[in-house]
Amino acid sequence: MRTKGTIAALVLALVISAGLVHASPSTGSATRDVTSQIRSEIARLPYATVWDWIEAEMRPDGTVVLRGEVLRPTTKSDAEFRIRGIEAVSNVINDINVLPLSQFDNDVRFAVYRSLFNGNSPLSRYALGSNPSIHIIVENGRVTLKGVVSNTMDKQLASLAANGVFGVFSVDNQLRLESEM
Repeated sequence: MRTKGTIAALVLALVISAGLVHASPSTGSATRDVTSQIRSEIARLPYATVWDWIEAEMRPDGTVVLRGEVLRPTTKSDAEFRIRGIEAVSNVINDINVLPLSQFDNDVRFAVYRSLFNGNSPLSRYALGSNPSIHIIVENGRVTLKGVVSNTMDKQLASLAANGVFGVFSVDNQLRLESEM
């Protein structure tokens, strides 16, 4: 039987590789390089897991706005520190929300994870690798699914699996399709 720490270590990642650093359409290759640096820094956060979600928006004036939800305050501060270290970034606005400590929410997180990614599930492939493409955000029993899936059926299956977990009050399925990227 896997411990919570082992599961967390296995699912270490963020969905930044899914293309969630936004830049304005008129940006050039210099901005794309900065965007790549931002993605890289966020993807390398040591304590980010499948339970965390961070998005970054690069503004034309060099300001980066960080948004999302994380379990640990250190993940929030570390993300800001790493982005501030990028030379082309002039300012960082850190709007990342630290989720409240809750054993109930932790139980829901693990139950939803098991429901989505058990060995029989067609969704188990989304949990592979160091950067899973489905992230599970739980706050006060409300589940938000974020990330990228291949098709509409997988998006619906994820919603059904999360809704079927005892203790889940609601599911906000914000999964995006690869074709929308």
